[in-house]
Amino acid sequence: MRAFVFPGQGSQTIGMGRALAEAYPAARDVYDEVDAALGEKLSTLIFEGEIETLTLTRNAQPALMATSIAAMAALKSEGIDVTAADFVAGHSLGEYSALCAAGALRLDDTARLLRLRGEAMQQAVPVGEGAMAALLGLDLDTARAVAEAAAQGDVCQAANDNDPSQVVISGHKAAVERALDIAKEKGAKRAILLPVSAPFHCALMAPAARAMADALEGVEIREPAVPVVANVRAAAVSDPALIRTLLVDQVTGAVRWRESVEYMAGQGVIEFWEIGAGKALTGMIRRIAKGAETRAIGTPEDVAAAKG
Repeated sequence: MRAFVFPGQGSQTIGMGRALAEAYPAARDVYDEVDAALGEKLSTLIFEGEIETLTLTRNAQPALMATSIAAMAALKSEGIDVTAADFVAGHSLGEYSALCAAGALRLDDTARLLRLRGEAMQQAVPVGEGAMAALLGLDLDTARAVAEAAAQGDVCQAANDNDPSQVVISGHKAAVERALDIAKEKGAKRAILLPVSAPFHCALMAPAARAMADALEGVEIREPAVPVVANVRAAAVSDPALIRTLLVDQVTGAVRWRESVEYMAGQGVIEFWEIGAGKALTGMIRRIAKGAETRAIGTPEDVAAAKG
């Protein structure tokens, strides 16, 4: 069995997907459709812009999705479509890419939703008031205990359970900074602040969750062609109404990536293809599902190799 997985923020690079767009007209069409949906040349920023501008969450979210869907379009040109997978899943914004790839969301709707999601997440907390940090060498239960001890009346939560030895926490900056010292006392190998613009996946994102609930009300969600393993459930979902609810919950909820991969492996998945930019998920998957086969699909050469 096989799963297609889709990366989240942090995987963006200038030039991502450009070779795919040059080699495959269908991939170029994806970028053109995203540009049209947003009313701007996001593709120019992706292919030849400044990394600081691309990394702004309002840009990074639709850009990473566009690159993943361009890679899917290239695969389809070679006879491999989403039904070659038994499950799809994505890390945070990557869940939108997974839903688009599986036909649950239209591409233009996905682009507009992710632009709004990026803006709403950025605006939910004034710049400088929130922070996120990676705790390396701690499991989820220990990371939760660290966050709870550091909160002291502020928000501090486990936001991303990435793999058995990496948990990201999120919340008020002062609380997250307190957590760094507590984590080291609890045996963390490293505890480092992340260069992010807002504290994603914690209770401080409640205004963004409300904005996404309103936006999703006006968007059609269809049943996906293959089941989507949802971040907040770490289980497969196909019901459009439930998908809508979980996308709202995801804004303030934790990304249960380790459990999601364990779920897919438990269902019999032995092969994971990371679709789009970078290989961040591939590294996590190797640490979660020992012995699983992994493959990254981000260039024409990757597509050709997948075709065999």
